[in-house]
Amino acid sequence: MQDRYQSPLITRYASPEMATIFGPRYRARIWRQLWIALAEAERELGLSISDEAIRAMQAAIDEIDLERIAEIEAETRHEIMAHIRQFGEAAPAARGVIHLGATSAFVMDNADLIQHRDALRLVRRRILGVVAALREQALKHRAVVCTGYTHLQPAQPTTVGKRIALWIQDLILDLETIDFRLNSLRFRGARGAIGTEASFLMLFDGDSAKVDRLNAMIAEEMGFPQSFGVTSQTYTRKVDASLLGALADVAQSVSKFANDLRLLQHFGEVEEPFEEKQVGSTAMAHKRNPMRSERMNALARHVIVLALDPAITAAAQWLERTLDDSANKRIAVPEAYLATDAILRLAHNVAAGMRIYPEVAARHLQEQLPYLAAEPVLMYAAARGGDRQQLHERIRQHALAAAEQVRLGKPNDLPERLAADPEIGIERAQLEHILSPEAMAGRAPEQVDRFIAEWVDPILERHKHEIDTLRPTLAV
Repeated sequence: MQDRYQSPLITRYASPEMATIFGPRYRARIWRQLWIALAEAERELGLSISDEAIRAMQAAIDEIDLERIAEIEAETRHEIMAHIRQFGEAAPAARGVIHLGATSAFVMDNADLIQHRDALRLVRRRILGVVAALREQALKHRAVVCTGYTHLQPAQPTTVGKRIALWIQDLILDLETIDFRLNSLRFRGARGAIGTEASFLMLFDGDSAKVDRLNAMIAEEMGFPQSFGVTSQTYTRKVDASLLGALADVAQSVSKFANDLRLLQHFGEVEEPFEEKQVGSTAMAHKRNPMRSERMNALARHVIVLALDPAITAAAQWLERTLDDSANKRIAVPEAYLATDAILRLAHNVAAGMRIYPEVAARHLQEQLPYLAAEPVLMYAAARGGDRQQLHERIRQHALAAAEQVRLGKPNDLPERLAADPEIGIERAQLEHILSPEAMAGRAPEQVDRFIAEWVDPILERHKHEIDTLRPTLAV
Protein backbone atom coordinates (compact mmCIF):
# COMPACT_ATOMS: atom_id res chain seq x y z
CA MET A 1 0.00 0.00 0.00
CA GLN A 2 1.29 3.43 -0.95
CA ASP A 3 0.39 5.01 2.39
CA ARG A 4 2.57 2.59 4.40
CA TYR A 5 6.34 2.45 4.76
CA GLN A 6 8.07 0.31 2.18
CA SER A 7 11.73 -0.61 2.41
CA PRO A 8 13.84 1.31 -0.14
CA LEU A 9 15.94 -1.83 -0.45
CA ILE A 10 12.94 -3.40 -2.19
CA THR A 11 11.42 -0.39 -3.95
CA ARG A 12 14.64 1.31 -5.10
CA TYR A 13 17.87 -0.61 -4.71
CA ALA A 14 18.02 -4.40 -4.65
CA SER A 15 17.38 -6.68 -7.61
CA PRO A 16 14.19 -8.74 -8.04
CA GLU A 17 16.37 -11.88 -7.83
CA MET A 18 17.64 -11.10 -4.34
CA ALA A 19 14.27 -9.82 -3.18
CA THR A 20 12.71 -13.11 -4.32
CA ILE A 21 15.19 -15.21 -2.33
CA PHE A 22 14.04 -13.52 0.87
CA GLY A 23 10.38 -13.31 -0.14
CA PRO A 24 7.69 -15.21 1.76
CA ARG A 25 6.76 -17.50 -1.13
CA TYR A 26 10.36 -18.58 -1.77
CA ARG A 27 10.82 -19.35 1.92
CA ALA A 28 7.50 -21.21 2.19
CA ARG A 29 8.45 -23.36 -0.77
CA ILE A 30 11.75 -24.30 0.90
CA TRP A 31 9.80 -25.35 3.98
CA ARG A 32 7.64 -27.62 1.85
CA GLN A 33 10.70 -29.08 0.15
CA LEU A 34 12.06 -29.88 3.60
CA TRP A 35 8.81 -31.50 4.73
CA ILE A 36 8.72 -33.61 1.58
CA ALA A 37 12.38 -34.63 1.99
CA LEU A 38 11.69 -35.53 5.62
CA ALA A 39 8.64 -37.62 4.76
CA GLU A 40 10.37 -39.40 1.89
CA ALA A 41 13.36 -40.29 4.07
CA GLU A 42 11.14 -41.44 6.95
CA ARG A 43 9.12 -43.63 4.56
CA GLU A 44 12.27 -45.18 3.05
CA LEU A 45 13.54 -45.93 6.55
CA GLY A 46 10.38 -47.84 7.47
CA LEU A 47 7.82 -45.40 8.86
CA SER A 48 4.21 -45.81 7.80
CA ILE A 49 3.88 -43.01 5.26
CA SER A 50 1.91 -43.76 2.11
CA ASP A 51 2.85 -43.10 -1.49
CA GLU A 52 -0.38 -41.13 -1.73
CA ALA A 53 0.77 -38.76 1.04
CA ILE A 54 4.11 -38.15 -0.70
CA ARG A 55 2.41 -37.55 -4.05
CA ALA A 56 -0.09 -35.17 -2.46
CA MET A 57 2.69 -33.07 -0.93
CA GLN A 58 4.62 -32.98 -4.18
CA ALA A 59 1.53 -31.94 -6.13
CA ALA A 60 0.71 -29.15 -3.66
CA ILE A 61 4.22 -27.78 -3.22
CA ASP A 62 3.37 -24.55 -5.07
CA GLU A 63 -0.18 -24.16 -3.72
CA ILE A 64 1.01 -21.57 -1.23
CA ASP A 65 -1.87 -19.36 -0.09
CA LEU A 66 -0.18 -16.57 1.83
CA GLU A 67 -3.47 -14.92 2.76
CA ARG A 68 -4.82 -18.16 4.23
CA ILE A 69 -1.53 -18.69 6.10
CA ALA A 70 -1.78 -15.20 7.60
CA GLU A 71 -5.37 -15.91 8.63
CA ILE A 72 -4.38 -19.12 10.42
CA GLU A 73 -1.37 -17.45 12.07
CA ALA A 74 -3.64 -14.71 13.42
CA GLU A 75 -5.60 -17.46 15.21
CA THR A 76 -2.75 -19.71 16.35
CA ARG A 77 -0.06 -17.05 16.91
CA HIS A 78 2.40 -19.57 15.45
CA GLU A 79 3.95 -19.13 12.01
CA ILE A 80 5.04 -22.73 11.44
CA MET A 81 1.70 -24.20 12.51
CA ALA A 82 -0.02 -21.84 10.09
CA HIS A 83 2.11 -23.14 7.23
CA ILE A 84 1.62 -26.78 8.28
CA ARG A 85 -2.14 -26.40 8.39
CA GLN A 86 -2.37 -24.63 5.02
CA PHE A 87 -0.11 -27.27 3.46
CA GLY A 88 -2.40 -29.91 4.94
CA GLU A 89 -5.42 -28.19 3.44
CA ALA A 90 -3.73 -28.22 0.03
CA ALA A 91 -2.60 -31.85 0.46
CA PRO A 92 -5.21 -33.50 2.73
CA ALA A 93 -3.84 -36.99 2.12
CA ALA A 94 -0.61 -35.92 3.83
CA ARG A 95 -2.10 -33.91 6.69
CA GLY A 96 -1.24 -36.51 9.32
CA VAL A 97 2.44 -36.92 8.40
CA ILE A 98 3.60 -33.38 7.57
CA HIS A 99 6.34 -32.32 10.02
CA LEU A 100 6.44 -35.78 11.65
CA GLY A 101 9.06 -35.80 14.44
CA ALA A 102 10.28 -32.29 13.60
CA THR A 103 10.27 -28.98 15.41
CA SER A 104 9.99 -25.45 14.06
CA ALA A 105 13.77 -25.18 13.83
CA PHE A 106 13.83 -28.05 11.33
CA VAL A 107 12.20 -25.91 8.67
CA MET A 108 13.22 -22.46 9.86
CA ASP A 109 16.92 -23.07 10.45
CA ASN A 110 17.48 -25.34 7.48
CA ALA A 111 15.65 -22.84 5.29
CA ASP A 112 17.86 -20.06 6.68
CA LEU A 113 20.92 -22.00 5.58
CA ILE A 114 19.47 -22.61 2.12
CA GLN A 115 18.65 -18.91 1.74
CA HIS A 116 22.17 -18.00 2.86
CA ARG A 117 23.56 -20.36 0.23
CA ASP A 118 21.34 -19.12 -2.59
CA ALA A 119 21.94 -15.47 -1.72
CA LEU A 120 25.70 -15.94 -1.40
CA ARG A 121 25.81 -17.55 -4.83
CA LEU A 122 24.04 -14.51 -6.26
CA VAL A 123 26.48 -12.19 -4.47
CA ARG A 124 29.36 -14.18 -5.98
CA ARG A 125 27.86 -13.74 -9.45
CA ARG A 126 27.58 -10.01 -8.86
CA ILE A 127 31.21 -9.76 -7.75
CA LEU A 128 32.37 -11.70 -10.79
CA GLY A 129 30.49 -9.26 -13.00
CA VAL A 130 32.19 -6.28 -11.36
CA VAL A 131 35.61 -7.95 -11.66
CA ALA A 132 35.03 -8.69 -15.35
CA ALA A 133 34.03 -5.08 -16.04
CA LEU A 134 36.99 -3.67 -14.11
CA ARG A 135 39.33 -6.06 -15.92
CA GLU A 136 38.49 -4.44 -19.23
CA GLN A 137 39.11 -0.98 -17.83
CA ALA A 138 42.41 -2.03 -16.23
CA LEU A 139 43.81 -3.44 -19.46
CA LYS A 140 42.57 -0.53 -21.54
CA HIS A 141 44.24 2.00 -19.24
CA ARG A 142 47.19 -0.11 -18.10
CA ALA A 143 49.77 2.51 -19.23
CA VAL A 144 47.81 5.75 -18.68
CA VAL A 145 50.10 7.52 -16.22
CA CYS A 146 48.52 9.57 -13.45
CA THR A 147 49.44 11.01 -10.08
CA GLY A 148 49.50 8.56 -7.21
CA TYR A 149 48.62 9.76 -3.72
CA THR A 150 49.40 8.90 -0.13
CA HIS A 151 47.61 10.89 2.59
CA LEU A 152 45.81 12.45 -0.42
CA GLN A 153 49.07 14.24 -1.17
CA PRO A 154 50.92 13.71 -4.48
CA ALA A 155 53.41 10.89 -3.94
CA GLN A 156 54.55 9.10 -7.11
CA PRO A 157 53.16 8.50 -10.59
CA THR A 158 51.18 5.33 -11.11
CA THR A 159 48.80 4.28 -13.86
CA VAL A 160 45.03 4.26 -14.04
CA GLY A 161 45.16 0.54 -14.81
CA LYS A 162 47.24 -0.18 -11.71
CA ARG A 163 44.76 1.70 -9.54
CA ILE A 164 41.90 -0.33 -11.02
CA ALA A 165 43.88 -3.53 -10.40
CA LEU A 166 43.96 -2.65 -6.71
CA TRP A 167 40.16 -2.40 -6.68
CA ILE A 168 39.96 -5.80 -8.36
CA GLN A 169 42.33 -7.37 -5.86
CA ASP A 170 40.08 -6.40 -2.95
CA LEU A 171 37.14 -8.06 -4.68
CA ILE A 172 39.16 -11.20 -5.36
CA LEU A 173 39.90 -11.46 -1.65
CA ASP A 174 36.16 -11.19 -1.04
CA LEU A 175 35.51 -13.94 -3.58
CA GLU A 176 37.94 -16.19 -1.75
CA THR A 177 36.12 -15.56 1.52
CA ILE A 178 32.72 -16.23 -0.03
CA ASP A 179 33.94 -19.44 -1.70
CA PHE A 180 35.32 -20.60 1.64
CA ARG A 181 32.02 -19.84 3.37
CA LEU A 182 30.01 -21.62 0.67
CA ASN A 183 32.26 -24.67 0.67
CA SER A 184 32.16 -24.96 4.45
CA LEU A 185 28.43 -24.26 4.86
CA ARG A 186 26.79 -27.09 6.79
CA PHE A 187 23.22 -28.35 7.07
CA ARG A 188 21.41 -28.51 10.40
CA GLY A 189 19.24 -31.50 9.59
CA ALA A 190 16.54 -33.18 11.68
CA ARG A 191 17.86 -32.87 15.22
CA GLY A 192 14.73 -32.58 17.38
CA ALA A 193 13.71 -30.04 19.99
CA ILE A 194 17.13 -29.24 21.46
CA GLY A 195 19.42 -31.14 19.14
CA THR A 196 19.45 -34.53 20.89
CA GLU A 197 17.44 -36.27 18.12
CA ALA A 198 15.25 -37.85 20.83
CA SER A 199 12.01 -37.61 18.82
CA PHE A 200 13.54 -39.34 15.79
CA LEU A 201 15.20 -42.00 17.95
CA MET A 202 11.74 -42.74 19.32
CA LEU A 203 10.19 -42.93 15.84
CA PHE A 204 12.83 -45.47 14.78
CA ASP A 205 12.57 -47.57 17.96
CA GLY A 206 16.01 -46.59 19.23
CA ASP A 207 17.84 -47.29 15.97
CA SER A 208 20.59 -44.64 15.90
CA ALA A 209 21.82 -45.77 12.50
CA LYS A 210 18.45 -44.88 10.99
CA VAL A 211 18.57 -41.44 12.58
CA ASP A 212 21.99 -40.87 11.04
CA ARG A 213 20.72 -42.11 7.69
CA LEU A 214 17.69 -39.83 7.93
CA ASN A 215 19.90 -36.77 8.34
CA ALA A 216 22.24 -37.80 5.56
CA MET A 217 19.34 -38.37 3.16
CA ILE A 218 17.71 -35.00 3.85
CA ALA A 219 21.01 -33.13 3.62
CA GLU A 220 21.78 -34.79 0.29
CA GLU A 221 18.31 -34.02 -1.06
CA MET A 222 18.73 -30.34 -0.14
CA GLY A 223 22.17 -30.15 -1.75
CA PHE A 224 24.46 -30.09 1.28
CA PRO A 225 27.50 -32.38 1.31
CA GLN A 226 27.98 -32.03 5.07
CA SER A 227 26.02 -31.36 8.24
CA PHE A 228 26.99 -29.95 11.63
CA GLY A 229 28.53 -32.47 13.97
CA VAL A 230 26.27 -31.28 16.78
CA THR A 231 23.55 -28.65 17.12
CA SER A 232 21.30 -27.32 19.82
CA GLN A 233 17.75 -26.42 18.86
CA THR A 234 19.34 -24.22 16.20
CA TYR A 235 22.52 -24.14 14.17
CA THR A 236 25.10 -22.00 15.90
CA ARG A 237 24.38 -18.33 15.33
CA LYS A 238 28.06 -17.82 14.60
CA VAL A 239 27.15 -18.91 11.07
CA ASP A 240 25.05 -15.80 10.54
CA ALA A 241 27.83 -13.68 12.01
CA SER A 242 30.49 -15.14 9.74
CA LEU A 243 28.36 -14.87 6.61
CA LEU A 244 27.34 -11.28 7.24
CA GLY A 245 30.98 -10.60 8.03
CA ALA A 246 31.77 -11.78 4.49
CA LEU A 247 29.17 -9.35 3.16
CA ALA A 248 30.74 -6.57 5.20
CA ASP A 249 34.05 -7.42 3.51
CA VAL A 250 32.40 -6.89 0.13
CA ALA A 251 30.90 -3.61 1.34
CA GLN A 252 34.34 -2.39 2.40
CA SER A 253 35.81 -3.15 -1.01
CA VAL A 254 33.01 -1.52 -2.95
CA SER A 255 33.00 1.50 -0.66
CA LYS A 256 36.75 1.96 -1.22
CA PHE A 257 36.14 1.83 -4.98
CA ALA A 258 33.33 4.39 -4.65
CA ASN A 259 35.38 6.72 -2.46
CA ASP A 260 38.29 6.65 -4.89
CA LEU A 261 36.01 7.33 -7.81
CA ARG A 262 34.40 10.29 -6.03
CA LEU A 263 37.84 11.81 -5.42
CA LEU A 264 38.92 11.20 -9.00
CA GLN A 265 35.70 12.67 -10.33
CA HIS A 266 36.43 15.77 -8.27
CA PHE A 267 39.86 15.91 -9.93
CA GLY A 268 38.18 15.47 -13.32
CA GLU A 269 40.25 12.40 -14.20
CA VAL A 270 37.49 9.77 -13.97
CA GLU A 271 33.72 10.06 -14.14
CA GLU A 272 30.97 7.60 -13.37
CA PRO A 273 28.28 7.12 -16.05
CA PHE A 274 26.08 10.14 -16.63
CA GLU A 275 23.00 9.66 -18.76
CA GLU A 276 21.80 12.06 -21.44
CA LYS A 277 18.80 13.34 -19.48
CA GLN A 278 20.22 12.83 -15.99
CA VAL A 279 19.85 15.85 -13.68
CA GLY A 280 22.66 16.59 -11.25
CA SER A 281 21.00 19.28 -9.15
CA THR A 282 17.67 21.07 -8.89
CA ALA A 283 19.46 24.41 -8.53
CA MET A 284 22.88 24.02 -10.19
CA ALA A 285 22.14 22.82 -13.70
CA HIS A 286 25.79 22.24 -14.56
CA LYS A 287 26.45 19.65 -11.86
CA ARG A 288 27.40 16.05 -12.61
CA ASN A 289 27.32 14.56 -9.13
CA PRO A 290 28.76 11.06 -8.53
CA MET A 291 25.40 9.88 -7.22
CA ARG A 292 25.97 6.18 -7.90
CA SER A 293 29.23 6.17 -5.96
CA GLU A 294 27.64 8.13 -3.14
CA ARG A 295 24.82 5.59 -2.98
CA MET A 296 27.36 2.78 -2.94
CA ASN A 297 29.02 4.39 0.07
CA ALA A 298 25.71 4.86 1.84
CA LEU A 299 24.50 1.29 1.36
CA ALA A 300 27.93 -0.18 2.12
CA ARG A 301 27.88 1.62 5.45
CA HIS A 302 24.55 -0.07 6.19
CA VAL A 303 25.94 -3.53 5.40
CA ILE A 304 28.99 -2.97 7.59
CA VAL A 305 26.83 -1.87 10.52
CA LEU A 306 24.38 -4.77 10.01
CA ALA A 307 27.24 -7.23 10.48
CA LEU A 308 27.19 -6.27 14.16
CA ASP A 309 23.68 -7.66 14.65
CA PRO A 310 24.41 -11.39 14.21
CA ALA A 311 27.72 -11.03 16.05
CA ILE A 312 25.94 -9.67 19.12
CA THR A 313 23.16 -12.25 18.69
CA ALA A 314 25.65 -15.12 18.61
CA ALA A 315 27.27 -13.82 21.78
CA ALA A 316 23.91 -13.42 23.55
CA GLN A 317 22.36 -16.87 23.04
CA TRP A 318 21.45 -18.74 26.22
CA LEU A 319 22.19 -22.44 26.62
CA GLU A 320 20.40 -24.47 23.93
CA ARG A 321 18.54 -21.50 22.46
CA THR A 322 16.59 -18.33 23.20
CA LEU A 323 14.23 -16.55 20.83
CA ASP A 324 15.84 -13.13 20.99
CA ASP A 325 17.63 -14.04 17.78
CA SER A 326 14.48 -14.38 15.69
CA ALA A 327 13.25 -10.82 15.19
CA ASN A 328 16.80 -9.59 14.72
CA LYS A 329 17.60 -12.26 12.10
CA ARG A 330 14.44 -11.50 10.14
CA ILE A 331 15.66 -7.93 9.62
CA ALA A 332 19.47 -8.02 9.65
CA VAL A 333 20.12 -11.02 7.41
CA PRO A 334 17.83 -10.17 4.46
CA GLU A 335 18.74 -6.47 4.59
CA ALA A 336 22.46 -7.26 4.52
CA TYR A 337 22.05 -9.37 1.39
CA LEU A 338 19.67 -6.91 -0.27
CA ALA A 339 22.01 -3.98 0.36
CA THR A 340 25.06 -5.97 -0.79
CA ASP A 341 23.21 -6.91 -3.96
CA ALA A 342 22.37 -3.24 -4.52
CA ILE A 343 25.91 -1.94 -4.12
CA LEU A 344 27.33 -4.63 -6.42
CA ARG A 345 24.78 -3.79 -9.12
CA LEU A 346 25.80 -0.15 -8.80
CA ALA A 347 29.49 -1.08 -8.85
CA HIS A 348 28.98 -3.11 -12.03
CA ASN A 349 27.19 -0.21 -13.68
CA VAL A 350 29.95 2.23 -12.73
CA ALA A 351 32.80 -0.14 -13.60
CA ALA A 352 31.40 -0.92 -17.04
CA GLY A 353 30.52 2.67 -17.90
CA MET A 354 33.02 4.92 -16.15
CA ARG A 355 34.88 7.40 -18.30
CA ILE A 356 38.63 7.95 -18.05
CA TYR A 357 40.16 11.27 -19.13
CA PRO A 358 43.89 10.64 -19.80
CA GLU A 359 44.52 14.24 -20.86
CA VAL A 360 43.30 15.58 -17.53
CA ALA A 361 45.39 13.03 -15.65
CA ALA A 362 48.46 14.00 -17.72
CA ARG A 363 47.93 17.70 -17.03
CA HIS A 364 47.63 17.14 -13.29
CA LEU A 365 50.74 14.97 -13.35
CA GLN A 366 52.76 17.65 -15.14
CA GLU A 367 51.68 20.15 -12.52
CA GLN A 368 52.88 17.86 -9.74
CA LEU A 369 55.83 16.20 -11.48
CA PRO A 370 58.54 18.53 -10.16
CA TYR A 371 57.37 17.78 -6.63
CA LEU A 372 57.56 14.04 -7.25
CA ALA A 373 61.25 14.13 -8.18
CA ALA A 374 62.70 13.50 -4.73
CA GLU A 375 62.69 9.69 -4.60
CA PRO A 376 63.80 8.85 -8.19
CA VAL A 377 66.57 11.47 -8.06
CA LEU A 378 67.65 10.21 -4.65
CA MET A 379 67.70 6.57 -5.85
CA TYR A 380 69.63 7.43 -9.01
CA ALA A 381 72.27 9.55 -7.26
CA ALA A 382 72.68 7.17 -4.31
CA ALA A 383 73.12 4.19 -6.65
CA ARG A 384 76.10 5.99 -8.16
CA GLY A 385 77.97 6.39 -4.92
CA GLY A 386 76.31 9.41 -3.32
CA ASP A 387 75.63 9.65 0.42
CA ARG A 388 71.97 8.85 0.81
CA GLN A 389 71.44 11.04 3.89
CA GLN A 390 73.24 14.07 2.44
CA LEU A 391 71.40 13.69 -0.86
CA HIS A 392 68.10 13.51 0.95
CA GLU A 393 68.77 16.82 2.70
CA ARG A 394 69.97 18.56 -0.47
CA ILE A 395 66.89 17.44 -2.42
CA ARG A 396 64.61 18.45 0.45
CA GLN A 397 66.04 21.96 0.51
CA HIS A 398 65.62 22.36 -3.24
CA ALA A 399 62.03 21.09 -3.08
CA LEU A 400 61.12 23.56 -0.34
CA ALA A 401 62.70 26.43 -2.25
CA ALA A 402 60.87 25.49 -5.44
CA ALA A 403 57.60 25.26 -3.53
CA GLU A 404 58.13 28.78 -2.21
CA GLN A 405 58.63 30.01 -5.79
CA VAL A 406 55.29 28.49 -6.77
CA ARG A 407 53.56 30.13 -3.82
CA LEU A 408 54.84 33.48 -5.12
CA GLY A 409 53.32 32.77 -8.51
CA LYS A 410 56.61 31.96 -10.22
CA PRO A 411 57.38 28.84 -12.32
CA ASN A 412 58.42 25.66 -10.59
CA ASP A 413 62.19 25.49 -11.07
CA LEU A 414 62.95 22.29 -9.16
CA PRO A 415 64.42 20.43 -12.17
CA GLU A 416 66.79 23.34 -12.87
CA ARG A 417 67.85 23.49 -9.22
CA LEU A 418 68.55 19.76 -9.09
CA ALA A 419 70.48 19.77 -12.37
CA ALA A 420 72.62 22.71 -11.23
CA ASP A 421 73.61 21.14 -7.90
CA PRO A 422 77.07 19.49 -8.21
CA GLU A 423 76.53 17.51 -4.99
CA ILE A 424 73.62 15.72 -6.68
CA GLY A 425 75.59 15.28 -9.88
CA ILE A 426 72.89 14.61 -12.46
CA GLU A 427 72.97 16.21 -15.90
CA ARG A 428 69.83 17.89 -17.20
CA ALA A 429 69.26 15.36 -19.99
CA GLN A 430 69.52 12.46 -17.59
CA LEU A 431 67.30 14.27 -15.10
CA GLU A 432 64.59 14.70 -17.74
CA HIS A 433 64.72 10.97 -18.46
CA ILE A 434 64.48 10.12 -14.76
CA LEU A 435 61.54 12.46 -14.35
CA SER A 436 59.59 11.26 -17.39
CA PRO A 437 56.14 10.01 -16.37
CA GLU A 438 56.72 6.59 -17.93
CA ALA A 439 59.98 6.06 -16.02
CA MET A 440 58.53 7.28 -12.74
CA ALA A 441 55.52 4.94 -13.04
CA GLY A 442 57.90 2.02 -12.67
CA ARG A 443 56.48 -1.43 -13.39
CA ALA A 444 52.83 -0.39 -13.07
CA PRO A 445 51.81 -1.40 -16.64
CA GLU A 446 53.65 -4.71 -16.34
CA GLN A 447 52.07 -5.33 -12.94
CA VAL A 448 48.62 -4.87 -14.45
CA ASP A 449 49.35 -7.38 -17.22
CA ARG A 450 50.72 -9.98 -14.82
CA PHE A 451 47.94 -9.51 -12.28
CA ILE A 452 45.24 -9.93 -14.92
CA ALA A 453 46.94 -12.97 -16.48
CA GLU A 454 47.90 -14.73 -13.26
CA TRP A 455 45.02 -13.88 -10.95
CA VAL A 456 41.99 -12.39 -12.65
CA ASP A 457 41.68 -14.42 -15.84
CA PRO A 458 41.90 -17.82 -14.12
CA ILE A 459 39.06 -16.84 -11.78
CA LEU A 460 36.89 -15.51 -14.58
CA GLU A 461 37.59 -18.60 -16.68
CA ARG A 462 36.73 -20.88 -13.77
CA HIS A 463 33.39 -19.12 -13.24
CA LYS A 464 32.64 -18.10 -16.83
CA HIS A 465 29.24 -19.79 -16.89
CA GLU A 466 28.17 -17.81 -13.85
CA ILE A 467 29.30 -14.55 -15.42
CA ASP A 468 27.37 -15.34 -18.58
CA THR A 469 24.12 -15.28 -16.59
CA LEU A 470 24.71 -11.73 -15.34
CA ARG A 471 23.51 -8.98 -17.64
CA PRO A 472 25.70 -5.85 -17.63
CA THR A 473 22.86 -3.46 -18.44
CA LEU A 474 21.49 -2.52 -15.05
CA ALA A 475 18.90 0.16 -14.43
CA VAL A 476 20.31 1.78 -11.32
